[in-house]
Amino acid sequence: MSEPSRPDAASGRPHEHEFEPEHGLPEPLPPGERLLWQGSPQWRVMARRIFHVRKLALYFAVILALRAVTVLSGGGTTSAALVAALWLVPPAVLAIGMALLMAWMSSRTTVYTITDRRVVMRIGVVLSLTFNLPYGSIASAGLRRYPDGGGDIPLTLTNRDKIAFAHLWPHVRPWRLARPEPMLCCLPAAAQVAQVLAKAWAESHGVAVQPVSPADEALAVPASPLSHPSSPKPRPAAAGGSLLAAR
Repeated sequence: MSEPSRPDAASGRPHEHEFEPEHGLPEPLPPGERLLWQGSPQWRVMARRIFHVRKLALYFAVILALRAVTVLSGGGTTSAALVAALWLVPPAVLAIGMALLMAWMSSRTTVYTITDRRVVMRIGVVLSLTFNLPYGSIASAGLRRYPDGGGDIPLTLTNRDKIAFAHLWPHVRPWRLARPEPMLCCLPAAAQVAQVLAKAWAESHGVAVQPVSPADEALAVPASPLSHPSSPKPRPAAAGGSLLAAR
């Protein structure tokens, strides 16, 4: 019999991955590794910016209006036009509801973790995947800010490291198909998270940290490609359907 869900100390919500040794991590942190930050995407922001709920609602509104106009232009009555438009309401509600549900479930099952050695992404609604990204495999990171202070942090991997776009979605920078970029998306206080990441990355490589600028696409860590032959490369885990990095 499985244990009851444990509350997550950071968010107060139930711990849905009760067999995790530590919340959001596939195994306990090794001695000497420090947890710097841990969080999840905001589901309402995911609904708007990744699942495009507002655009979807606008699309169906236009379809409903066109349907009504078509009936009216064909000589139909106002009541007939209204009935014709209302027939399209259930599929519209279903589509928008599914998008909202996907955003909520994606947020609830996602945990981003930043330590002084790596970034860990636990993602996946049906099949849970864990990506360990040591700082040696991260060439650069950017910051895209939202007006409300939230934002996204895309991670550019070194040339020798690549994760499939489909494995990362929706936690991936849009349209970067050839070289997918894992992305910590829809974060509250994204600039603060970027500073934590930038400092940890810089300290791990012995370089000066670059401050986060006010620009939408601010640089969080140096953008020049790095080469670290001794750094571990992400590889598939032996079991569990996750991609884990050897330490």
